[in-house]
Amino acid sequence: MSTSRASARWEGALKDGRGIMKAAHVPEVPFSVNTRFAGEQGSNPEELIGAALAGCFSMALSAALGKAGFTPQSIQTDAKVQLDKEGEGFSITSIALTTQARVPGVSAEQFEGIAQETKKGCPVSKALAGTKIELQASLA
Repeated sequence: MSTSRASARWEGALKDGRGIMKAAHVPEVPFSVNTRFAGEQGSNPEELIGAALAGCFSMALSAALGKAGFTPQSIQTDAKVQLDKEGEGFSITSIALTTQARVPGVSAEQFEGIAQETKKGCPVSKALAGTKIELQASLA
């Protein structure tokens, strides 16, 4: 069993306020309305969700490939998180994962099947079950 910790602090009103997000073992990450919607330097919660999913998926894919008898040399996964206005608020409507891996001995068809099954089973994917997650997987 594993427990991870993170925190966030927000100061001020929505439009001019500022906040800090912090995972237990990494530096603080500044965020604000402008880092979320106006391209200002900093991060946003959606970016961290994308990073969490990309990291979890990559680790889970490595494990699944290992179970199938393949040893990956590298796995690179990127996540594009879509935040859309819905009614009075916003929703994460989809996440597009793109993964590319170097895996000696695996066919493209085998790799695609393992990657798609992994997408369904990684813990962060399960936590995001209400969000459409698409995967484009390829071999390098």
